[in-house]
Amino acid sequence: MKLTVGDLFCGTGGFSYGFCQTGHFEVVLGVDIRPSSAETFAANHPGAITVRNDIRKVRIADVAERLGRGTQSLDVLIGGPPCQGFSSIRPFRSINENDERNTLFEQFVLYIKFFRPRFVVFENVVGLLHHNRGNTLSSIKKSIEAVGYAVDYSVLNGVAYGVPQRRERVILLGRKNGKAAPLFPKPTHESNGRSMARGKVLSALPLFSKPLQPALTLRDAISDLPPIESGGSATVYDGNALTSDYAKARRRGCTNLTMHSSTRHTPKMLEIIRLAGTNRWALPEGLTSSGFSSCYSRLSFDEPSTTITVNFVHPASNRCIHPAQDRALTPREGARIQGFDDDFIFCGSRTEVVKQIGEAVPPLLGSAIANALISQWD
Repeated sequence: MKLTVGDLFCGTGGFSYGFCQTGHFEVVLGVDIRPSSAETFAANHPGAITVRNDIRKVRIADVAERLGRGTQSLDVLIGGPPCQGFSSIRPFRSINENDERNTLFEQFVLYIKFFRPRFVVFENVVGLLHHNRGNTLSSIKKSIEAVGYAVDYSVLNGVAYGVPQRRERVILLGRKNGKAAPLFPKPTHESNGRSMARGKVLSALPLFSKPLQPALTLRDAISDLPPIESGGSATVYDGNALTSDYAKARRRGCTNLTMHSSTRHTPKMLEIIRLAGTNRWALPEGLTSSGFSSCYSRLSFDEPSTTITVNFVHPASNRCIHPAQDRALTPREGARIQGFDDDFIFCGSRTEVVKQIGEAVPPLLGSAIANALISQWD
């Protein structure tokens, strides 16, 4: 029998999808407030109960009744509560389910207290490390400890676990009634580079018994997809371009190519794109008037992608110009960079799908964490 996973603030369900990919877990619950995200979750986890609502308006006992499992029925509870309200987290002893002041994180802890999962996985943005001078993260850790869990946290970079993208997340792992917190997954791929954690340098740990694999690159992720122009699309794979094991794994035998359509750029944007370099300062002076240094810039085939955002189809928002073609990334390319398989179903408008992809936790990071927990199961 597979172990059960509940996914709160589930979004697409990509994080929990990674748990399923290990073969050890089944996802039985997803909760999210956004209709299109909940629809995507349900499409990819058809056996799960999907709750589309504000988690603060849902009675936990009603969720348990729908699951038909009662309390202490989940083996793992995962979630990434939006950061709004973190600054107002109160000591856990003051929280009850009917308190309208509850933050989203406090609701997450209430689910932990009710279901008593063996393991808890909390994920969030790296900025949480320094929010309120570190006091917010400390309060989150103490709140989970207060309901009977040994907790530790770390910053994990997706590139260290086979994701072709430098994407960091703060991960807290909790073990019920444990004397020691769970161990984090060991990196499988090189991840040397600058960290968003205020200049901290990430490097491969030297004590592993076998060398780490090279980091996967953008070429590994998307070079098998057919070339298209600005405003163009393609629905057939390039049969001669499938050279990467990563691309083969993501394609999963699909014969119809989906979501490989480019934003139609204006003539001014196309001029910027054609002249784009690795950052905005590579453009001729006066061509752009504002934006972060990473805007209007081109990705490199021979490196992992930089972190994609919710606007990765628009060059004005971040570094998302294709390495060799004069256009921004397509939704399919963004999904490949995030580690979604080509048969993963996305629901909603193109804008909603792009946002779902940009906000997701890479499934491969979910798989790495899931395997680490399985190795510590008792």
